[in-house]
Amino acid sequence: MQRRTALKTLGGAAIALTSPAVLRPGFAQDGTIKLGAPMHRTGIGASYGRWYERTATAAVKLVNEMGGINGRKVEMIVEDDGTDPKRGTEVVEKFATQYKVDAIFGHLFSNVVAAAAPRAGELKVPYFICSEASLLGAGKLNRYTFQPGITDVRAQVQAMAPWIGSTIGKKVTMIFPDYNFGHDHRDFFTAAIKAQGGEVVAKIAVPPTETSFTRYFPQIPPSTEVIYHVMVGPAVLTFVKELGDYLGSKRPEIFGFIDSLEAVNFNTPQLGFLEGTYFWEAYPRYAQANQTEFDKFFREKVGVDANGASIADPKDISTYSHMFSCWETLFVIKQAMEMANYRGPEQKKDLVVAMESMTSFAEGKEHPQGAKQFNGKTHQVFGSQNISKVEGGKLKVVHRTKIEDGLYESPTDYTKMDL
Repeated sequence: MQRRTALKTLGGAAIALTSPAVLRPGFAQDGTIKLGAPMHRTGIGASYGRWYERTATAAVKLVNEMGGINGRKVEMIVEDDGTDPKRGTEVVEKFATQYKVDAIFGHLFSNVVAAAAPRAGELKVPYFICSEASLLGAGKLNRYTFQPGITDVRAQVQAMAPWIGSTIGKKVTMIFPDYNFGHDHRDFFTAAIKAQGGEVVAKIAVPPTETSFTRYFPQIPPSTEVIYHVMVGPAVLTFVKELGDYLGSKRPEIFGFIDSLEAVNFNTPQLGFLEGTYFWEAYPRYAQANQTEFDKFFREKVGVDANGASIADPKDISTYSHMFSCWETLFVIKQAMEMANYRGPEQKKDLVVAMESMTSFAEGKEHPQGAKQFNGKTHQVFGSQNISKVEGGKLKVVHRTKIEDGLYESPTDYTKMDL
């Protein structure tokens, strides 16, 4: 594909949501675009799965209102993977062999991704993960796997470590889930804070299915200046409550990943101790004073209010800092298919090559979280991160990193692998 043609096609895709002229009254009669969506409807990732599915459904609806992809209607087929690696792999096989989908997107939890991605590669089905796993950049997956909608842990911590080290402290105790995702935090943040002249004074690994956490907290050394926490699963609220009870009023600075409180109401009793603490957010849950028109559009389409809760039920808190990845990934798939003039499953290799030719995504209705840079060799996207402070029971962004802050060198080049 000529670069000029590709760029012209990308330019056309970028204006698709702003030009009514592109809306088409009908679809092609020779087939649909079928996308498999493995969602965590049950298991420890259920709160994410619920909102991932809602977000993906809203994105598919919008794409079809725009005329689909290459004139073909998009059909999303959902299967529950139970947030389970074995079941996740089985679902990928089902999508490829039974449903014969054109692509798969939606997996979040890294243990599921680590198990399912190799099978997707063997089946030669494009597999788009909506995860923060750092497996792709490390060269551990394959040519059919892409992560184009959300940044990985390595990029996130590399971008934020300078602010943490210079603003709140250099002696850090880490509390993280004891599986791939948590290990990424452990390894990459340890290196990142060391580069800032800091050190991790304790690493506390917790099973992701744990329901009580008090017994872990005595491992926090007295020298700790910052507690860095990232927790997942249905017991996240218990974790944060017990951490507050243990620390009391005399506590070190606290920097958490919003994973520890995704889908949890900040106005919940016993979370008052979080006032003045900090969180990483990929996409700010609370609409900010400088809210963009793109964020307003996205919230409207996915049914989320200015506080990050469901418009239908204010007690139903979204996983706002992660679920945008489904939306943005779908629009990346759309752009790549249009670049490749994709018509059906026999062109899966063309879809992969088109994806690898992409270099950037502009902020807009397709990418409301912000502009991004895509590395076609590593199949990984890079974007900005947000550091938010709890003020008045809400999160206010106090620092936003630049895309280049999270860029890292990797020897991986998936384009050299066989298709």
